[in-house]
Amino acid sequence: MNKKWFRLWNISRIRGRMLDILSLGRTMLLLACGSLVFFVLLGAGGLAGQKLNSSPIPSMKGLAATLSSGFFMDILGMEVPHLPQGKEPSALSGKKVTSFAFQLLTSVNPNDPKSLLSREVPGMGADDPFLLRSGSGGTGGAPADYHPGTDDPAAGEDGNGAPPAAENTDEPGQAPDKPKATTAPVDPGAAAEDTSIKRFLIYHSHPREAYNPLLGVASDNPSSADPTRNVMLVGSYISKRLEERGIGAVHSQDDYATKVAGYKWNFSYKYSRITIKSALAAHKEMNGLIDIHRDSQRHGKTTAVIDGKSYAQVYFILGHANENWKKNEAFANQIHQLLEKNYPGISRGIWGKAAGKGNNGEYNQTLSPNSVLIEVGGIDNTADELKRTADLLADAIADVYWSSQDAQKANGPELSTTPAKNSGTQK
Repeated sequence: MNKKWFRLWNISRIRGRMLDILSLGRTMLLLACGSLVFFVLLGAGGLAGQKLNSSPIPSMKGLAATLSSGFFMDILGMEVPHLPQGKEPSALSGKKVTSFAFQLLTSVNPNDPKSLLSREVPGMGADDPFLLRSGSGGTGGAPADYHPGTDDPAAGEDGNGAPPAAENTDEPGQAPDKPKATTAPVDPGAAAEDTSIKRFLIYHSHPREAYNPLLGVASDNPSSADPTRNVMLVGSYISKRLEERGIGAVHSQDDYATKVAGYKWNFSYKYSRITIKSALAAHKEMNGLIDIHRDSQRHGKTTAVIDGKSYAQVYFILGHANENWKKNEAFANQIHQLLEKNYPGISRGIWGKAAGKGNNGEYNQTLSPNSVLIEVGGIDNTADELKRTADLLADAIADVYWSSQDAQKANGPELSTTPAKNSGTQK
């Protein structure tokens, strides 16, 4: 009897220990699962914070600035049944929300398989553009870079080669000649100053980016040295409009492939840097630098129709090798927001880019906080579309400039308009 009791007592004790171990294991499992959930949420919060940190505006204002106007329209549409619906699919659709959440957590774009490979292949995603601020013109596609087929001079007016270049006595790599100042009548309704004082430089790091309708061709990569058929035409529209608004502007029309001995396209931004420094040295009051390019996408992705008229859309590009890129982003965002307010559909947003083929990672934007690269239209946009957009863009730049001048005057020392009293005793 005692022997059986002893055996039962030992089995009971072992069973109790096993139950204690299982209970402890279950507790540890719950703690592990809780810790896992905590760190997943913490990581998601960190990723979200990193995304929002691309905006210089903090807190909820930064979140609102990163969301498109269509998102807010969709939110209002949930409560206002008869609110007009646009042609774009809802930002709250299952497909878009799922894609956004997946990309936020993994940094992989489900619509772009390359984004998955770029995580494993070093350097593959180094030059991928990333959206900083969305535009009502749509953000379905990032800007497409221009890459010349060869370093030979591009086809000119007759399609058989570049037009004859003017005799160049400059040494290789020397700063291009200072463009001649243009004069234009000042708009009577606009603010004005002496336009001989140059405030802006309009230039082109890739001056041979051209447009099919201007060349009369149907190329996937139109290129021309003719300033009336490439991005220089847009630059001339913008500089002329700025002068009409009473703002002095210099337009550089240097064709580096013709001017620079031993020209290499990959050194484009080194060549344009010489142009910028020369202009800044010649014009001490200049601090606005606008590098005009064109996108390489087709007409359907680079055109907006507003009130029955078609316009070339624009991208704003910022180089993230510039440590002070947020200052440039603030300047670009002022122009972007004016276009969004007055002509929704023109802007495709503000995009950031790192170093890659054909650029130095900062697009010479370290030379001024008021510097930005703007892509105007694509390879299929017409002269009329480019002219309309160039005028709107120049007006937005002018409005930003004049508002900054007004702010400087408002914050400056107040000048007394009353004569100073005599400190002596009156007799």
